[in-house]
Parts: sequence; C-alpha cells; structure tokens
Amino acid sequence: MPIPRQAILDALREKVATLPAGPGVYLFKDAAGVVLYVGKAKSLRSRVMSYLQPSADLLASRGPDIERMVRDLVHDVDWLDCDSEVDALLRENRLIKDIQPRFNSDLKDSKTFPYLQITTDEDFPRVAITREPQEGAKLYGPFVSVNDLRAALPLLQRVFKFRTCKLDIVHYDSPNDPRHHFRPCILYNIKQCTAPCAAHVNKDDYAAQIRRLRQFLESKGTQLRRELELAMKQAAEALEFESAAALRDELRALEGLQDRGLVHEHVQPEAFFQDPAEGLARLQEVLGLPTVPRTIEGIDIANLGGQETVGSLVVFIDGRPFKDGYRRFKIRTVVGSDDYASIREVVTRRYRHAGQNEELFPDIILIDGGKGQLNAAASAFEALEFRPPMLISLAKQEEEIFIHNRNAQDSQDAPLHLQRRDPALRLLQSVRDEAHRFAQHYHHILRRRATLGVDQPPRRRRRT
Repeated sequence: MPIPRQAILDALREKVATLPAGPGVYLFKDAAGVVLYVGKAKSLRSRVMSYLQPSADLLASRGPDIERMVRDLVHDVDWLDCDSEVDALLRENRLIKDIQPRFNSDLKDSKTFPYLQITTDEDFPRVAITREPQEGAKLYGPFVSVNDLRAALPLLQRVFKFRTCKLDIVHYDSPNDPRHHFRPCILYNIKQCTAPCAAHVNKDDYAAQIRRLRQFLESKGTQLRRELELAMKQAAEALEFESAAALRDELRALEGLQDRGLVHEHVQPEAFFQDPAEGLARLQEVLGLPTVPRTIEGIDIANLGGQETVGSLVVFIDGRPFKDGYRRFKIRTVVGSDDYASIREVVTRRYRHAGQNEELFPDIILIDGGKGQLNAAASAFEALEFRPPMLISLAKQEEEIFIHNRNAQDSQDAPLHLQRRDPALRLLQSVRDEAHRFAQHYHHILRRRATLGVDQPPRRRRRT
C-alpha cells in the first residue's frame, strides 16, 4: 500500500531537522533515488526546511516546477557539507553538470567559472583572466564572480605593475635590444606596468614582481588590506569622501579575490581546451585503427576501504565529453577491495548487451590502470564470448598505454610510450582523468553515508 504523501513530507521534515546548520549542497530525490534537484545553501537546515514548511508558498517563491516537485515527487533528501559558501557554490555547479537534474534549469551548460592565469613559458610572464587556461600556466581559482575578478585586476596591477597585454616580448641579452625603440602603452605612464615591452625593466626585476604577485595570491592579502583600510579611514576623516569611496571599492575588489576555489579540488574539465580532432587523428595512427575513432568510453573504480565500491563510465564523442552517456555502477558481486573483479563486473554489465547487438560498442574502451586492469577487462569479454573493440589501459605515473591483443610482432607486455605533449596521450589522459573524477566526485556523499550508517547509497538518474 503506497505511503500517504503527507507521511512522506512529515518524515522528510524530521530528517531535515538533523541537517547541519552550516553551508553545503542538498539533493532532492524521488522514490527511485533519482536526483531531481541540486541546490546550495549558507545554512543547509534552514534552506532545505524552507521547501517543506506547510506555510511555504513555493508557487510564488520558487515557481510552478519546484512547487510540483516538492508536492508530488520528492521522497528523500541528501546533502554534502562544505567548508564555505564558495565551496558550496562550486560543488553545486559540478554536481549539476554531472547529474543534469530534471528540475535544475541553470548551470547545465558548459560555461565555466574564470581563472586568473600567469603564463610560465615567457621571458616576461603576463597575467590574464581566462575561462580556457593554457597548458603549463599558473592558475588561481576558479573564481565565483568574473565581475569581482575584473574589478580586482587593475588594483593588483597598480600594486605589482605586471603586464596584461598579448605582446610576444623576448629578452635580448644585448645592448642592441630592439625593445629600446618601442613606445609603451598608457599603462606605463599611469604607473600600472613597468613596460617590459620597451625594456624599461630587466628580466630579473620583472620576475621579482611576478614572484611578489604570486606570494600575494597565495596568501590572504592581509597587509594590503590593512593599508587600504587605513587610507580609507584617513580619507574619511579628512572629509575626502570621493577618495574614501574609491578606496572602499578597491577594498571590496580585493575581498572578492578570496571568493575562489582551488584548481585541483574544484575541477572544471570543460575549461581545459585541446584540439579533439588532432588527438583523434593521432590515436588512429598510434593504435593502427582503420578509421579515425569517434567514440571513447573510459572506466574507473573507486571504493571506500573496500566498502561502497562504485564504477564509473564516461563517454567522449568526437573528443568531447558526452554527459548524457555517463553512468555509475554500484558494485554488486565483489566483497572487499578488489579492483580487478570490480572492473570485470562493470565491463560485463556495460557491454553484454552490445555483444548481443542491442547496443553499440564504442571505438575505444579505456581502462584506468595498468596491465592487470587491462587483463581484468579482457577476461570479462572472454567470459561473454565475443571480441571487444580496441581495448586499452592507461597507467598513471609513467603514463604507459597497454594495448590488448597487439600485433604478433609486438611484445604483449611492452607498453606504448608517447611524448607528454602528444595529442593522443593528452586526449586519453582527459578521458582517464574524467572517469576518475566522476567516480570520486560523489564519493564524499557515500563516505558520509557510510560514516552515519545509512544503508542505501545515492543513485544517479542513469544507473545500470
């Protein structure tokens, strides 16, 4: 007999009363465990309870879709506590892009949060705001507000006098340096740049400027903040209100720099561009394929001390992530921590229907791991009694590529080594890293569930 809707809502209110009072991300789910909506909150308990209060007018405050979701569909709520509001915002963004919940209309696109980038491959590094970081650059962010970042950049430039232009400036260790004949832009005249373009600063002194900038960005900027606060106070006491207001705006811009995440923690795969066509063409060459591959599927395994083991599968089409094809697998047949057995289960469950011509095989299957993981995947196909497509694995550390059933003249155990900048390797790394990130990302919630002793793990819309 179905549980009355009112009883479900009453049980939800009791659960929500136990939520933390701090910042975090919440996930509304239906009776099947499908995530319907992801949101962020400064206070998880009060924000989630605001949806469930009998007096809440969701139609007016949230709109008809959210009102119907809470009234008819929500059966459970899960959450992820965060360190700060910024952390909550960035994690909400990542979860929405991964899960694509039905009732979230924003953040589903590929637009990313911006970074502050300092180049590292130039004689005179330049600083820029970017949503597509270049390889090898030093990054800070992602920042939650591009407007705050744009407001802070001129302030930083007045203090550290770095360049933001796109000129290709080369240092010449010669008195005949052609830069001596170059006329610098107005930023030099207003003392916001030391003009390396016109040789007004040498390479070592400019490097010291960039070093001080990086030290500031990697700190809380306390000293500069104190100086601005003191100057603002002095201007106000002298009745110089316009100057005080300008200093106040600068202080706000500086504080906006603190609203950022961490490059390696708040990962945005969409932000790191590479030419997919180049990578695919190179893959055809190095793997000896008859045609340029179009579809690649990557598989990884994640577990929590042998418990809550999950497998992830990501799909790349024409070298770019295809989020609708992503899947998570709750490992059913493996006890303890056994990556090989878990890989066999995931491969079996994913490809058994393809072997029966009920689904399509990808052109390449990529396993995260070395020779052992590759053999585990191959053994799953042997048990299914049909031949897999191109099956490879990519091992970390040395970035070795192992290929299943290589040509007879090649050693079966000898991995393929590509240069670090090889476009084929970079594309495979993107697939491998995305599969790893996708497997690990939801694990924070699984870890909390395991700690609290909740039996049923959260599930994604597409579950196999």
